[in-house]
Amino acid sequence: MRVLRRGDAGQDVAEIRSMLNSLGLLRSGGEQDGHTLFDHDVESAVRGFQQRRGLITDGIVGPATYQVLRGATFRLGSRPLAYLFSSPVHGDDVFTLQDRLTELGYDAGRPDGLFGARTEKALRNFQRDYGLAVDGICGPATVRALRQLSPRASGGRPVLLREQEQVRQSGPRLRGKRIVIDPGHGGADPGVEVAGVREADVAWDLARRLEGRMKATGMEALISRGPDNGPNEAERAAFANETAGDVFLSLHCDRNQSPQAQGVATFHFGNGRGTTSTVGELLAGYIQRELAARTGLADCRTHGKTWEILRLTRCPAVRIEIGYLTNAGDRARLSDPAFRDVVAEGILVAVKRLYLLGEGDQPTGTFTFADVLAHELAKAE
Repeated sequence: MRVLRRGDAGQDVAEIRSMLNSLGLLRSGGEQDGHTLFDHDVESAVRGFQQRRGLITDGIVGPATYQVLRGATFRLGSRPLAYLFSSPVHGDDVFTLQDRLTELGYDAGRPDGLFGARTEKALRNFQRDYGLAVDGICGPATVRALRQLSPRASGGRPVLLREQEQVRQSGPRLRGKRIVIDPGHGGADPGVEVAGVREADVAWDLARRLEGRMKATGMEALISRGPDNGPNEAERAAFANETAGDVFLSLHCDRNQSPQAQGVATFHFGNGRGTTSTVGELLAGYIQRELAARTGLADCRTHGKTWEILRLTRCPAVRIEIGYLTNAGDRARLSDPAFRDVVAEGILVAVKRLYLLGEGDQPTGTFTFADVLAHELAKAE
């Protein structure tokens, strides 16, 4: 579908208005000279929906917003659900299915609203255990069974608790941990570009600095792209999944129409409805506090989002927006190699804090690269 924004009209806009109306976000109306308009009311409703669902809040209906908006109109049982490799099914009904299977003790993976192989496996196991046709399709009979049974677990998110347990069991040492470093943009896509400073170049240089420090600690650091290519978000997530990364770090800079906007922000998976990557949120918090303390950049806090790079990556994933290239002060600092060294050290220390789980930790901003190396050597002896 085409990208829709305020001022557009036509059947595509009529569909958007209908979906927003069915969700109780918009009243009827919006016609002028026989055409359905994308007016101020539609833009406000879209912004409200985007904010609640962890999307970029711009009031524009692009592919990502359209997919989530359409998916929000489905309820469990309103359509058959199955794993389609070439065109995965997405929607609120899938989220409800994943949530219900998890409550019943089946590992459907992170509740992300995307019907993947892990959800299908959990569904087949449920069907087998309860004497249903084991076809991996959530049809009327399976929906009835899901609704009739009482959950084995309630409160909390077992799949997210598993994330925490995996971190705990992996131990405090960094050696052997596999970290995927994802420098944003690249190739034909420079990202934000202001006064000759390109986001893709800053992210690449920072990724290499971070890679060197991580390898020095014994970690396996993998970079998601080369200096001259720019995969899309789904391809970057697939790289992390195929390489079985333990943590995924996506590096970016930000932009804003106002040259006064500045600071650092971190993002983790969170859908705005109570589901979040527990470990991703924890790591985002560590990174945010370390970078704010070490760099003096304005603290723009952590946020849960449903961007593909966070939703499709199976391991805990964090996207870091390090400064605004549209802000002269941030841009000057990001252009300084010594500043990028400070950022790389802060991110490394945050990853170390994640695995320490509070044991032998030090106050924010005081843990150095030398401290990390000393801790690794002490644990090895």
